[in-house]
Amino acid sequence: MSTAGTNTASTPGEPLHLEPRLEQLPAALLEDGRPLLHALVDALGSPLNVVLPDQIARNAESFRAVLHRHRITGRIFYAHKANRSSALVRRLVTTDADLDAASLGELQHALASGWTGDRIMTTGPKDPEFLWLAARTGAVVNADGPGEVEQAARLVRAYGLPRLRVVLRLSGFGTPGTTLLSRRSRFGTPARALKDLLDTVDLHRDAVEPIGVGYHLDTTSLDEKAAALEGCLLAMEGTRARGFSPRAIDVGGGFGVSYLAHAEQWDRYTTALTEAVMGTRPPMTWDGHGYGLRKENGTLRGTLGLYPAHRPLAGAGYLDALLSRPAQALGGRPLGTLLLEGLHDLYVEPGRALVDQCGLTLGRVLDVREAESGGHVVRLAMNAGDTGLEDHGVLVDPVLVPRDGPPGGGGARPAAVHLMGNLCLESDLITRRVVHLPRLPRPGDLLAFPNTAGYCMDFGATHAQQQPVARKVAVHREGESWHWCLDEQYWPITRPGGQRT
Repeated sequence: MSTAGTNTASTPGEPLHLEPRLEQLPAALLEDGRPLLHALVDALGSPLNVVLPDQIARNAESFRAVLHRHRITGRIFYAHKANRSSALVRRLVTTDADLDAASLGELQHALASGWTGDRIMTTGPKDPEFLWLAARTGAVVNADGPGEVEQAARLVRAYGLPRLRVVLRLSGFGTPGTTLLSRRSRFGTPARALKDLLDTVDLHRDAVEPIGVGYHLDTTSLDEKAAALEGCLLAMEGTRARGFSPRAIDVGGGFGVSYLAHAEQWDRYTTALTEAVMGTRPPMTWDGHGYGLRKENGTLRGTLGLYPAHRPLAGAGYLDALLSRPAQALGGRPLGTLLLEGLHDLYVEPGRALVDQCGLTLGRVLDVREAESGGHVVRLAMNAGDTGLEDHGVLVDPVLVPRDGPPGGGGARPAAVHLMGNLCLESDLITRRVVHLPRLPRPGDLLAFPNTAGYCMDFGATHAQQQPVARKVAVHREGESWHWCLDEQYWPITRPGGQRT
């Protein structure tokens, strides 16, 4: 669990902080935008989601810079499924990025937000309505298999639509001479069945145009993704040999986010969690929850089911590392060099990584009481579905936004708390672990859960027990002033007087 050569020991009772990594824009909002955040929650209720549209433009530029560094042409598709925000989608359309729509609703949302079909790729499972609108608007279709190719071709012919551009999604890649296989995926055609897939495409040349191949892997392993990219390079050769003219390789998403500011805090926490599960230190979680670890007959069992909250390689840096990696089966030269020499375009589909630092979720403190096991229980005006950090295995400390005074002012001492939701369910825990705050919260204070825009903001939110789902606002900075509007009212245009809507 710990990093070799690093002292990760901690004393039982010593605060185990997991300080969030905050870039300039969200850090400034939490520091000098506190009055605004309280005013917004007072007006719009708790929980409240806040998005920072300008940050997504910065993130897109960081991915573009990696392509420039490797002298590769390509397209950056934002995986819309990461967040429902209109403001993020509308701000991104003003950049040179593109959009990945994984449902009919997402495609309709993108088109209504200013996107044109030539800047959209459709992915995910597709029903006829989704395929028809994609074909009608000229979007690229990431085809999951022969069935989607055939269905798309029928729609093109039936409605007299232009020839449809498709990317052929593959899976199950292997590396010759090694035992390394890419992770199994429910998406895509097995690479060994490429010939059969191309046979299907060949039958429908009049209706579909294969512009490239790609993959979708749910893994953080560079080795697995490198093996898949090598497999795609070989598949491009096989596709060209059949008389097609593919030009793009789509490496999907999964570039990751580093949520924590300090690697050593993550190492100390995971080491201490192991000790707590084994009984060599006091419990650190509600009812001894082990996040996938358990003790059986004096032996540690299970697998730690947590997202690696501190990652030395994430986002655009992960893409850079992938492109710099030697292609083991293709002569050992960097994968980026092979893409350049083959004149291939590179398609990437970041979701979580493109909305990194783009939002936070606010919850108002309702009640604070002492816990039977020590420490305190803090009840918030929100539930676990409103901030899905733990549901996605992400452990990170919230930021205390006090109603009055600084977070740790007045000589207050640090406090260990359990954070509870507002549902009448024993399972409604905002955090299963003890959270260490600079002082004990008071009713009326806010807790800001940082970096929730990627899957953790509204992906699992529901109207359970008639509790309200968080509203969403877009916040941007003009000089020294903060401005806001409802998410659905945000448009990236400037009104007379210099303020954006």
